[in-house]
Amino acid sequence: VLLGSGLTVLSQPLMYVKVLVQVGYEPLPPTLGRNIFGRQVYQLPGLFAYAKHIVKVDGRAGLFKGLAPRLCSSAIGTVVHGKVLQDRSLSRGGCSPPAASSRLQPGASKQEPVSSLEQVLKETSREMVARSAATLITHPFHVITLRCMVQFIGRETKYSGTLSAFATIYREEGILGFFAGLIPRLLGDILSLWLCNMLAYLINTYALENGRRGMGKGPRGQPEVVARGLKVPFLLPQVSTMAEMKSYSQAVTGFFASMLTYPFVLVSNLMAVNNCGLAGGLLPYAPTYSSWLDCWSQLHREGNMSRGNSLFFRKVPAGKRYVWD
Repeated sequence: VLLGSGLTVLSQPLMYVKVLVQVGYEPLPPTLGRNIFGRQVYQLPGLFAYAKHIVKVDGRAGLFKGLAPRLCSSAIGTVVHGKVLQDRSLSRGGCSPPAASSRLQPGASKQEPVSSLEQVLKETSREMVARSAATLITHPFHVITLRCMVQFIGRETKYSGTLSAFATIYREEGILGFFAGLIPRLLGDILSLWLCNMLAYLINTYALENGRRGMGKGPRGQPEVVARGLKVPFLLPQVSTMAEMKSYSQAVTGFFASMLTYPFVLVSNLMAVNNCGLAGGLLPYAPTYSSWLDCWSQLHREGNMSRGNSLFFRKVPAGKRYVWD
């Protein structure tokens, strides 16, 4: 919990800027710069320029608006996630998760178990239930966090505290107001989890495992390859152990899955602040969406499905107009 809270504090300025960009707030004019290929293009301000503007307006403390409800969300989510995983493990007789035995290093035993598809499906299902439960319980804090951040656009103070924000949302929107944007967020989390784990399973099973089986064993148990009839020892560095290679594949597939499911994150955040009485949730930043599907379709028509996905090299879309102070 403490480690998660520390990471939450450090990443708060990044998330703050990202949310304002997702809403469509551009306080600074585009500047002429160069893209990664060296061509001159008009670019929107990046992370550091945007953060510098926030500091100029609200001071350094302004970068941490919405931190309190986000810390609550992080701490409660961690506890709920762990509790659900523990309860589901106990319901299966208290056995350790099957995937734990599949993480043994390649040289540890000749009968090293390999994660089967059935094990991956079971572990992914358990993780899906745990994540969904944590997301469901902490979503009200997530909504308050986003609205505290979006207040920067209209200089409002409507959501000045976590407890008062709960009272305001309940008074104006009822119980459903606490779960604005929940459905696309849940769908995005679930799709990202399954994509990540299934892609990692395919890579680990059909690429890494098959590649390892293609190597012979030398007299001392060292891996060796056959080149023109000669057996040559293949000395792998310590960093290239199979377990570490699998962890790298998990990280790569996780990044790839998050890129594919980013539109769900964008739509969820926009629905959480849409038509809530803040300037950032109204025109000219966003119309009043009838549902998250309506929000999705409008963003798709405008070509804004990846808005806020990158905070560097932000090229101005063709035909797009921006108004700034």
